[in-house]
Amino acid sequence: MNQIGKNIKEYRERRGISQQELALKIRVGNGTIEKYETGASIPTLQTILKISTALDVPAAELMDHAYQNPAQ
Repeated sequence: MNQIGKNIKEYRERRGISQQELALKIRVGNGTIEKYETGASIPTLQTILKISTALDVPAAELMDHAYQNPAQ
């Protein structure tokens, strides 16, 4: 699981929203959220912004530690 996926899952669960509910809110297929959370797929920046709006969390929080240089 990638960091973005972990963060999406964590914030979604904190809000008490199911994967299906989040998918409906951002208008993607039901399995898409599962793919993001498991790391099978990485959301685009536009999708991250939609997810952040739906979960009422800053996009930076979802991306926190996701794009850090591994050498750091």
